[in-house]
This record gives sequence, structure tokens and C-alpha cells, in this order.
Amino acid sequence: MISNKQFKKELDIIISNAVREDVGGGDHSSLACIPEEAQGKAKLLVKENGIIAGVEFAKRIFKYVDINLKVETLIEDGAEVKYGDIVFFVSGSSQSILKAERLVLNAMQRMSAIATKTKKFAELLKGTKTKILDTRKTTPGIRAIEKWAVKIGGGENHRFALYDMIMLKDNHIDFAGGITKAISKTQQYLKENHLDLKIIVEARSMEEIEEILKSGGIHRILIDNFDYDETRKAVVLIGDKCQTESSGGITLETAKKYADCGVDYISSGALTHSVYNMDLSLKAVE
Repeated sequence: MISNKQFKKELDIIISNAVREDVGGGDHSSLACIPEEAQGKAKLLVKENGIIAGVEFAKRIFKYVDINLKVETLIEDGAEVKYGDIVFFVSGSSQSILKAERLVLNAMQRMSAIATKTKKFAELLKGTKTKILDTRKTTPGIRAIEKWAVKIGGGENHRFALYDMIMLKDNHIDFAGGITKAISKTQQYLKENHLDLKIIVEARSMEEIEEILKSGGIHRILIDNFDYDETRKAVVLIGDKCQTESSGGITLETAKKYADCGVDYISSGALTHSVYNMDLSLKAVE
């Protein structure tokens, strides 16, 4: 996984790029009708039940836009919220609040939706050994905040990107000439380049699992698109030789059944690629 320092750098890149994209040469709507010296206050209003996420990110946005903006937090990240709740107040330059408004809302609406969906999965898996994982199926440019939202919702992060873990999937295996060749080439590559990266290998059948286990040195086997009976058999076959992960269209309706098969992890791209933004608004306080 990436370091905390690198993660914060990713957040700063997201903010700077988003402000560049949205503000450009200036927020002329505000500049035209709001005096530069005007001071104001606004509240983040919840208009839909769920899990709130992005409060700390919003603080980073406000600080980036105007270091003098003050945020009074009433509800922290990860808390359950309901319609009508006020998450925080922000006060200071009216122009600055308006400049930051859309980015704060876009980020928090997206993050809260992801956290809410993740929480549903996490609740379903309580009482089992299985943890819910995200994937790389994220929105280009804002992966860091989407994966942050998964953590807020009670899930765990898979690899952040292509550089922090090896994952040999079907295309890697086919292009490399088979599982054994893909694994041996990968292990040699890591050795030659002095890299300490964990290896996950996708399996499409019991035969492929057996071949993976013969190679050894694997951190986790991705049991992809197996049904419940096949998954239980795979878990028994793998035993404690490495970790197990189920994936492939797993939903809220099927997650618990896969967890009951005994896998260590379930990964779901739907945590980040199939959510509807939570309804939030930033309203001026008179």
C-alpha cells in the first residue's frame, strides 16, 4: 500500500487540479456581486440518510482555497446521518466559501455514497472472517478520495495502483503463456529489480488453483467467478497456504453466502463504480 505521505500528496493533487478546473481565471459570479471584504457563514446540510464521508477532505479544500476559513465540525466522518442533520459550519470570506462550494459538495456527495454502500457490505459480513475490499475500478483522477471513503465505510483497500502490488489476472496469464510461466517470470522480475511486492494470482478453475499452489510464494489467490460450491472446495484446497479472495459480480444479495464459504476477502468494484451521490447542500446562514 502507498505511504501516508504519498496518500496526502495524492489528495493535494486532486484539490489543486479540481480548483484549476473549476475556478480557472476566477469565480466571476462571486467577484461580480460579492464584495471582497464580505464575510459569511454556511452550513453543510444533509438531505438523505446514510454515512457521511469527506469532512476531513472538505477541511483540506477550504484550507487550500483560503487558509483563514474556519470550520466548526458537528458530525465526524463515518457517522450515520439523517435528513436535516448539519455536518459542519464554515465561516470567513464569502467569496472563498463560494469558490470552494462545488468541489466540497462534489467530493462529499461521492464519498458519502461510497461509504454508505461499503457500510452495507461490512454490516452483512459481521460475524464472518471475511473483509470487503475495493478495487481499481475508480473514477480517474480521484482514486484517493474514493478509496478513503471505502475505509470510512468500514471496508479495506486493495492495492492502490499498479505499482504497489502484483496482480496476475487472466490477460497477464494468457499473454505470458500460462500460470506457471507468469508466476516464475514475475518472481524473477521482482528479484532482479529488488522489489518487495506481494503477488496475487487470479484463478478461473480448480485446476488453475492447483497450478498456482505448486508454484508457491503467492500471497493471495483470487477465486474469480466461482459459484458457492466451487468456492468452498477452493477454500479447502488452498487451506492456509495463502489468502483467499472472491470476486466477480458479488452483490449485497450474494456477499454473505460467499463469506460463509470461508474466504478471507471479497472484492467489489461496485463500491466505487456503481453508486449514486448522496444529496448534500451547502447553504448560507443568515
